[in-house]
Amino acid sequence: MCMRRVDLLKYAVLSPAILVGTACTGRQEVKRPNIIYIFTDQQSASMMSCAGNPWLKTPAMDYIAENGVRFTRAYAPNPVSAPARLCLITGRFPGYFRDTDGNPVRENGAAMRIQPLAEEVKHTTLASWMHRAGYELAYGGKQHLAPSLNPDTLGFNVISKDERDDLAKRTAEYIKSQHAKPYFLIVSLINPHDICYMAIRDFAQTESDKGIIAHGKKEVATLDEALKMPEHVSRKDFFTQYCPPLPPNFEPQEDEPQAVHWLINRRPFRRDARINYTKEDWRMHRWAYCRLTELVDKQIQIILNALKESGQEENTLVIFSSDHGDMDASHRLEHKTVLYEEAINIPFLVMWKGTIPASVVDSVHLISNGLDLLPTVSDYAGFQGKADERGRSIRPLLECQPVEWRKSLGIESQIGRAVIDAEHYKYVKYDVVDEEEQLLDHNKDPYETRHFTSVPEYAAKLVALREQYDEWFPSPQ
Repeated sequence: MCMRRVDLLKYAVLSPAILVGTACTGRQEVKRPNIIYIFTDQQSASMMSCAGNPWLKTPAMDYIAENGVRFTRAYAPNPVSAPARLCLITGRFPGYFRDTDGNPVRENGAAMRIQPLAEEVKHTTLASWMHRAGYELAYGGKQHLAPSLNPDTLGFNVISKDERDDLAKRTAEYIKSQHAKPYFLIVSLINPHDICYMAIRDFAQTESDKGIIAHGKKEVATLDEALKMPEHVSRKDFFTQYCPPLPPNFEPQEDEPQAVHWLINRRPFRRDARINYTKEDWRMHRWAYCRLTELVDKQIQIILNALKESGQEENTLVIFSSDHGDMDASHRLEHKTVLYEEAINIPFLVMWKGTIPASVVDSVHLISNGLDLLPTVSDYAGFQGKADERGRSIRPLLECQPVEWRKSLGIESQIGRAVIDAEHYKYVKYDVVDEEEQLLDHNKDPYETRHFTSVPEYAAKLVALREQYDEWFPSPQ
């Protein structure tokens, strides 16, 4: 059977191919499973109790991890919703597409106004592959996709457009109903995204931001509930015992890139939160973020309970992830879009009880939930589904088969692009102000408090990662 975390770390000095090949027995031939992809909105990888976070409890997410594989090095293709979802549905980087102005898609607005889909894209979407495989397609929850990629347009049965409790209820009903053939179900839950409304409400200046608050009554009410302190606890005891502390990287990064300043100045509430929030305000933000994550975990629990009650748990592949993370007070930032770890490193858990190993933590392999989901689910459906050739089925990793795995992974953003390598280095090239580059070393500085771009002993690594960057993002873009 597969190695658990202690063994994975012990053998991490070996190549990923050696690690996987020596750890496991041969792949078993099994019938095609039902496949459920559950994903939240704006949840960082650290926001699970199974990830060691002591400030929240996520028993549903923990259950998936305990009965499957948790990848700690999983990343969003773009740390904002619409581009990330564009990649999820198509299996292609958002930058592959052009908006109506002819520019590569790297931010929310552009992702919602992409040019008409090429025939090649139409026939190689996630839905297209799963339909060809004979799966029943169902979708529930948040969409945030261009009209040409809406789930109903692609052939999904939309079981609910709610993003909260009713979605969990409708999903449970769907799972417990009779199905003539295997199903592929996507469940898109909204929280902990309601944390976005805290800074917007506190510092709304533009008509756009005021409109967001005016039309977000449900979101604001949910946030207010999450902000409540425990009853019968004094304010002093609350901040001493209950409220999460400030993160180790609370202060802005040394020599912070101008691209980050450009970004937060475009949305004044982000700038004002950074300047005006007190340390207690930031801690309250972290408190609410935890409570909103616990809220969505309860909704996931309803779905998992239904799966058990259906009698199909051992015939169902469950994948859990998120579209991107939240800065959660790191570098005095909230929201997303930046290329810091808090915004791009996301949960990625996979469970198929009785078929793939349980309680495995993979801290070695680089996963893209956008690029890799399509080839993975189509692999389990019996097809070798392809879109972007750089996307990989993670089935060999789950079933511990020998495989040569990627040595680096590319990520796009509105403000630049990044490459992360297997040795825990990150190279970022920002391009919205002047061209700026950074080399980050997560071995020495996991919280990204500084960069090592001009340090002489990193010269060779800098050259190597520039080459990796050019492979992931060849010019012209």
